[in-house]
Amino acid sequence: MRTRPALWRTKRELVLDILPVAVLLVLSVLFIASGDVPDDAQGVLDRFVDVALILLLLVRRRWPIALMALMTAVSVVMLALNYLVPGAVLPVYDEINPWLPLATAVAAYTVAAYAPHRPVSWVLVVAALVVGGRPWDPVVNAISGVVLLTAVPALLGLYLGVRRRLEQALRDRAERAEREQHLRAETARAEERARLASEMHDVVSHRVSLMVLQAGALGVTARDEATKAAAEELRAAGCQALDELRDLLGVLRTDPGGDEHEQDERNGTMLDLSGLVEESESVGVPVDLVEEGNAARVSPVVARTAYRIVREALTNVRKHATGADAHVHLRYGGDRVRLSVRNSAPTDEPDAELVASGSGTGLLGLRQRVELVGGTIDAHPETDGGFTVDAILSAYVPTREG
Repeated sequence: MRTRPALWRTKRELVLDILPVAVLLVLSVLFIASGDVPDDAQGVLDRFVDVALILLLLVRRRWPIALMALMTAVSVVMLALNYLVPGAVLPVYDEINPWLPLATAVAAYTVAAYAPHRPVSWVLVVAALVVGGRPWDPVVNAISGVVLLTAVPALLGLYLGVRRRLEQALRDRAERAEREQHLRAETARAEERARLASEMHDVVSHRVSLMVLQAGALGVTARDEATKAAAEELRAAGCQALDELRDLLGVLRTDPGGDEHEQDERNGTMLDLSGLVEESESVGVPVDLVEEGNAARVSPVVARTAYRIVREALTNVRKHATGADAHVHLRYGGDRVRLSVRNSAPTDEPDAELVASGSGTGLLGLRQRVELVGGTIDAHPETDGGFTVDAILSAYVPTREG
């Protein structure tokens, strides 16, 4: 159901609308009390029409054009009757004076202030000016009075209306700038949280996962019970730390992904891949690394992205593919870097606690990183039970780093 807005939004508007109506009513009463208005039917009709139009000014903000049209129409009717039936409607003394309702001044001001861009507004003001002034009648000499009653209020309303709209536009612009500044600050905070979450996932989770695997391996190979117990406690503590880290990442990760300018260990260049291979092999995951082509033309941001893909893929192998081996293949072309990480089928059940410790957003974060550098990534299981991560990256992406 549609509802109309209130006539007055504020008490100030209410006062400003009632005040001119009250003033005009007082003037009308004083004019009647002065004895200048005949007490016959014409005089009563004249004052009745004037007072009725004054009261209608209370709704002038909502219907400014309609009210001005009514004022002009009444003036035209009165003028026509005055010419067709002299003295039948207006007193004889008005035959040589302009007849315009007292409310015309306020109506002209309102229509110019609140509907200045409607051509009909100015047509009505000019029509009231012509009807009241009667320039074709040499007997009537009231142009100056009619101008004061119509044109001057209209010009004043136009000026104040333009000024009011300009002030409102400036306020809106200031509020919009404040909202944009607040939004930029919120965006910066969200990006920083996402960057921190990504860094914690990529670095801390990676290191703790290695610690858990090494503790598990120590527990299996240790000969004395004390060492086995200590290794199991260390493994359990690591798994608990990964669970808590996952919860923390859930709080921080308002927007998965992060800033591509963060610094990784040793800047995360292609040369670090051998370190990733050694880490995986130290916990019992054989890795075959093959690199083809020249990596010298690869942008640092692309190098970091490739490094993170390999690290995430090998971390997932350690978590989900116990007993599997991995094959990492990088090929540097003229404008592309092709990357593939594939693991064989697992030979044993994975550690349930270690699997559950993941945040579940590693591959999603990688996909967003790859898209940021104009690449594509595909992760899919193989029919033999293995898993493959394929990525194609642009070799050169211009950044502030080069």
